[in-house]
Amino acid sequence: MLLAILLMPLALVGCSHPQPVVYAAPPPPPPPQFSLAAQQGYHDGIEAARRDIHQGKAPDVRRHPRFRNPPVPPPAFEEYRHGFRDGCDQTFRNGPPGPPPNGAY
Repeated sequence: MLLAILLMPLALVGCSHPQPVVYAAPPPPPPPQFSLAAQQGYHDGIEAARRDIHQGKAPDVRRHPRFRNPPVPPPAFEEYRHGFRDGCDQTFRNGPPGPPPNGAY
């Protein structure tokens, strides 16, 4: 019993596992000339690219439902897609990405 009590601190020393800390800089803001739809697309494109990188997928904006069916009124579809594409490109060019987003979009 005394031996077990004396050896307890040595057994507990190996229980601590350091966790890596990942720092990710915030994404760059969209260009100021972007419309609201393009800004939304830019941010959605960044998140989509982060998911792709986390899952080891190659960049392809056409794979993403929000690129194919933008969540904006039809007249703003192309502006949204332009922003989405720029956000994806920015993320793939300038990684590393931050932690993967939670949930689906």
